[in-house]
Amino acid sequence: MSRPRVAIAYDCLFPRTTGGGERVYRRLAELLILNGSDVDYVTRTQQAVESPTAVFTVVPVWAGDISDSAGTRTPTAAVAFAFALFRHFHSHRGHYDLVVVSALPVLNIFAVALALVGTKTFVVVDWLEVWPWPKWREYAGSLPGAIAFLLQTVGIRLGDLHTVNSEFTGARLRRYRRRAQPVALGLVDLVGDEPDATTERPADPYLVFVGRHIADKRVIDLIPALREARSQVPALRAVIVGTGPETPRVAARVRELGLDSAVELLGRVSDNELRGLVQGARVLVNPSAREGFGLVIAEAAAFGTPSVVVAGPDNAAAELVVDGVNGYVALSVAPAELGGAIVRAVEAGEPLRRSTLDWFRRERVSHGLSASVDQILARYRSARAR
Repeated sequence: MSRPRVAIAYDCLFPRTTGGGERVYRRLAELLILNGSDVDYVTRTQQAVESPTAVFTVVPVWAGDISDSAGTRTPTAAVAFAFALFRHFHSHRGHYDLVVVSALPVLNIFAVALALVGTKTFVVVDWLEVWPWPKWREYAGSLPGAIAFLLQTVGIRLGDLHTVNSEFTGARLRRYRRRAQPVALGLVDLVGDEPDATTERPADPYLVFVGRHIADKRVIDLIPALREARSQVPALRAVIVGTGPETPRVAARVRELGLDSAVELLGRVSDNELRGLVQGARVLVNPSAREGFGLVIAEAAAFGTPSVVVAGPDNAAAELVVDGVNGYVALSVAPAELGGAIVRAVEAGEPLRRSTLDWFRRERVSHGLSASVDQILARYRSARAR
């Protein structure tokens, strides 16, 4: 049997951009290669991204910025990239056996489906997130949000197979396509094992935040929660990694609450620095309102560092945290609630860190992406055999 010819369509590529989606699609490409496929990664023009060991082909089809200064994806860029995808796949009709297309942004689905209509190509649509109408309205405004929600609803009806990053997202998808049988991607093994991980920590206790400083991440709400936590753990401080449009507001909040000596805003750091910071932290705090998966939770757990997350209708990361096993789920970002969860994680000490490390090692085996790739290929072969 000939090697399946596969394309992955997404406008970002790791490590040029470093979000969770980029890491998922790159690893998918690598695993599909290992499973005997030839893979094209159809994306934007990237600069200085490829390592010498890359085994798939990067196919740039468009050059441009996808987001505005606030980190919000722009409709203009979404249309431009979707049109570029349409041109590429229309000119390669009959070339690919299987295409994995990201539903972020949703126009990608329509571009690929229209370009390949009438072919036998098996189309897999990956949903990083599925949003209800109120979330679209909040994110994009009433009219653009209504259009985006309509496109999402119609897009869910397209494709031969859906994949999702969590059961949380799978349940949302089934609201709009009841008979859908999405494959939930096992993503914990995207995080490499840390054989030297230790549950010992420095005497100086600190929490760490890692992520972009955008409104949805709610890093600004961490500052009053830290002040609350310090009423019970006076030596506790915060190390905040990352940058973004919210950084000035966060810095102003630190000054306003008189926490200059207790908060470090480090900006971007090297991978080695980041590993050291997460390894030494008593807890990782991720107060985000919106996560499609929450890979940073697994990354912290690889070092035995528990996490505190916040429950919410758009936060799939809360699925990853089991109270008292690998961290705690706060009910809200209110200082008393989030600060209290932080205190519980810090005071739980080494037993919680040992439990977190055990959780990671179990999950890495039982929820691996390689098994998900096997499911995708099995569904493709089953459809091809009909």
